[in-house]
Amino acid sequence: MRFLLDAEQRDFARSLDALLTSCDTPAVVRSWAAGDHGPGRAVWARLADAGVFALAVPEKHEGVGPLPLELTLAFEALGRHAVPGPLVETVAAAALLDRLGDDRLASDRLPGIASGKSVVSLCLTSLGPYALDADAADAVLVVDGDTLRLATASGPVQPSADPARRLSRPPGGTVLAQGPVVLSAAGYAADVAALATAAQALGAGRTLLARTVAYVTQRTQFGVAIGSFQAVKHRLADTLLALEFAGPLVHGAALALAAGDDGAGRDIAAAKVTAGEAAYAAARTALQLHGAVGYTDELDLSLWIRKARPLRDAWGTPAACRARVMGAAR
Repeated sequence: MRFLLDAEQRDFARSLDALLTSCDTPAVVRSWAAGDHGPGRAVWARLADAGVFALAVPEKHEGVGPLPLELTLAFEALGRHAVPGPLVETVAAAALLDRLGDDRLASDRLPGIASGKSVVSLCLTSLGPYALDADAADAVLVVDGDTLRLATASGPVQPSADPARRLSRPPGGTVLAQGPVVLSAAGYAADVAALATAAQALGAGRTLLARTVAYVTQRTQFGVAIGSFQAVKHRLADTLLALEFAGPLVHGAALALAAGDDGAGRDIAAAKVTAGEAAYAAARTALQLHGAVGYTDELDLSLWIRKARPLRDAWGTPAACRARVMGAAR
């Protein structure tokens, strides 16, 4: 199957890229990592005005979705610019609330998500005990077994490989829903989160590659640019191939999810592991080719390097994704 984005989708992606280019996201990331959420919330508001969060919310709750493909385009842009915050968790929470079938709860929560006024973190304890950026969220939802709770506090922030990914254990709170419907809705939300994370990783990987290519064309050794060395060319070509292979898998998984295909979960797992590994490989390539300067926090590239592995493992480790793909293939 040959798949191409249409003109409207390409324009949407370009407009987001232009918006985020104007936001000085490296400074925003550093502020977020230090616990200052003001600049990040300002970017969040601009993303909401561009319709990013409305893509995950149905029209009856003031959204325009759900539109999984457009959501992946948005998250690729977010990954390219390293935008901080519980972006994935907020759209996954929207998917969860929509699938619960509780109109009162959905009407209470979803319009705020669509408008950007409500930042939500989501923790599925079956995947891990931590919620992302709960200290910056307006609401923290926790699914523990077949029970959905609204956490009453965020818990202390834990150390993280990426300082801009602030993790904490949310304590117990008010029960919002319970039963098999919660399990089903949580499974769907996890798929949405894995797909958005795959797109985010893909975008981060592309920035890592682009900045590394720019660097090796400028850095010289023995009087010539190191980008002219055959070993460097091969390393960059391998990185590019991995990212280009991941892109259609991410978009194909989004189409499968939109169509409600039975194999959508398998497709999402394949996209997640492929994009995550490609981004992590791009980070290793960037670090190696930048040399010692690549290890410095002052280098903006470090913001993307430190995201690659957490994105690879978030919402489905490579081992878990491969197991899901192989299980579906049997």
